[in-house]
Amino acid sequence: MCPADTTAQAWRVFLDVQRRMSPAEKIQRVFELSEMVQSAAEAGLRQKYPQADAREIFLRATRQRLGADLFGKVYGNLLPEYE
Repeated sequence: MCPADTTAQAWRVFLDVQRRMSPAEKIQRVFELSEMVQSAAEAGLRQKYPQADAREIFLRATRQRLGADLFGKVYGNLLPEYE
């Protein structure tokens, strides 16, 4: 199904590229996109918390990915000092 913001021709090109990619290439692309999303999330946190050091950004990004409940189980109360 073609996304609403994509032309039919562009969608066909995208699907053709996907069909020609090997499974290894597809997995590599997944890892690249995942890293890009993670970097963008961390950049957003750096903007929101400009005074935060690298450890705080790591913890905040981890809490975003895990959710507050699981983060608390894994890391305890490491972030309240920053709140």
